[in-house]
Amino acid sequence: MSEVIYAIRGATTVEFDSVAGIDEAVKELFTEILAQNNLTEEEISFVLFSQTSDLKSRNAAAAVRKAGFCSAVPLFCVQEAEINGMLDKVIRVLIQVNHPRKSEPKMVYLNRASNLRPDLKR
Repeated sequence: MSEVIYAIRGATTVEFDSVAGIDEAVKELFTEILAQNNLTEEEISFVLFSQTSDLKSRNAAAAVRKAGFCSAVPLFCVQEAEINGMLDKVIRVLIQVNHPRKSEPKMVYLNRASNLRPDLKR
């Protein structure tokens, strides 16, 4: 089977803008994505995070590194565009994977972010 490139999406929310809250939420989200997709870091090409402008205490990319992930994986974090009525305190992630696909990618939406993709609710 040849290598393929595909992406896995996910998101989570925090209740309060704090370093500890962001660290915990990012660690939980990243751990869950790796587990549900049976991924290793060697299979990840890069990770793109975005976060809403009301999260200022910690950059999500820094949080994933602090959690011990992605020491050799390029990371980038951007601020979400502000849209009227958008969900607040959200961290989103897009992971580019480069390996033979083992199964259909599983997108992971935790906490209030599960409302962003009701079609994926269990």
